[in-house]
Amino acid sequence: MAQAQSSADVLILGGGLVGSALAVALDAHGLTSIVIDPADAATITAADFDGRASAIASAPMRMFEAIGVAPRLAGKGCPIQGIRVSDGLAPGKLDFAPEQGEGALGHMFENRQLRSALLEAAQAAAGVDLRMRTRAVSVERGEFGVTAILDSGATAHAPLLIAAEGRNSPMREAAGLKTARWSYDHAAMVATLGHERSHENIAFEIFYPEGPFAILPLRDDERGHRSAVVWTVKAGDAAGMMKISDRAYLAEAEKRMGGFLGKLGPPTRRFSHPLGFHHAAWITSNRLALVGDAAHGIHPIAGQGVNVGFRDVATLVEVLVDGKRLGMDLGDPQLLARYQRWRGLDTFMVATATDGLTRLFGIPGKTAAAVRRFGLSAVDRMSPLKDWFIAEARGESGDVPKLLQGDLA
Repeated sequence: MAQAQSSADVLILGGGLVGSALAVALDAHGLTSIVIDPADAATITAADFDGRASAIASAPMRMFEAIGVAPRLAGKGCPIQGIRVSDGLAPGKLDFAPEQGEGALGHMFENRQLRSALLEAAQAAAGVDLRMRTRAVSVERGEFGVTAILDSGATAHAPLLIAAEGRNSPMREAAGLKTARWSYDHAAMVATLGHERSHENIAFEIFYPEGPFAILPLRDDERGHRSAVVWTVKAGDAAGMMKISDRAYLAEAEKRMGGFLGKLGPPTRRFSHPLGFHHAAWITSNRLALVGDAAHGIHPIAGQGVNVGFRDVATLVEVLVDGKRLGMDLGDPQLLARYQRWRGLDTFMVATATDGLTRLFGIPGKTAAAVRRFGLSAVDRMSPLKDWFIAEARGESGDVPKLLQGDLA
């Protein structure tokens, strides 16, 4: 880990998945950062912290390779060789699969594995001053830079402040950056299950009127085949569902899965997370940029949440590296305006598309179900539209930053 320093190129509030990835990516390009996070690293990397897993698209995986994080994840992820979408267990499905020689659509990782790899990479990076279990007591964004006073008594300076604090970002609120926000009145129940038959590296999204039921392939362990299950239920039903026995939970899960993975094994500890939407139309202010959930939070229906955050990282790094090369102040409004333009439209399109899917597949009734099945079958037969969906899943649509192409130049 780098020695404590009082100044850096960038000050990052939040050392989660996106904040730590940003620090490591900046270091790979010769830019320094101070990362401030109140969490305890041992707590957030523990197996029983929140139970979630993430599908990391192929483009962010190329970024991990370019910045040296991928070796720390070697042998821990499960490649996603296909995605199968259906409306319940009825006929009429949509299959996504890579063409021969294209490689996996992405990789599934438990979030604790991602956190560990990124925090270890940040600790090892010479240009990253990682300060966990530390809070910023006050932050002043002035004409000539940013100054933060920490609860340790130290003072940190940088030309630019990055808010990577998550959905309830205090810096976003302090800067007066308004968000469109609503709740879906749903909760996601998350657990890992063992099962008798192999998932064959396929991710399944089964839509029911009360919400999607996702089965996400994890790497086999000594106990056998495993998958992460994200089961969406009505918010009012979540507390009761969390209280049912493991036996009852497995019986209900097997009904929704139709038994295609065979007998289900004991689940891990179950977690419940409320689902909502928020989107900041403006993600920059005076010497401030938002990344990740501080800027946007979407329904996990398409598995793109953290990937959108990694697109923020790759874009912001490219903007700042270009600015540094030109000798510009990293908090220059021109640089922030470029980041705003580049990310603003992309995040809005992903957010609105995800919200639309959430509402479409949540409509009950036989007519709505028939429309959904027809839509899935139609997309499955239309190559251009299907190719667009695959490009989105890979994180390769639109104006792709260099880092997502694996380019460190």
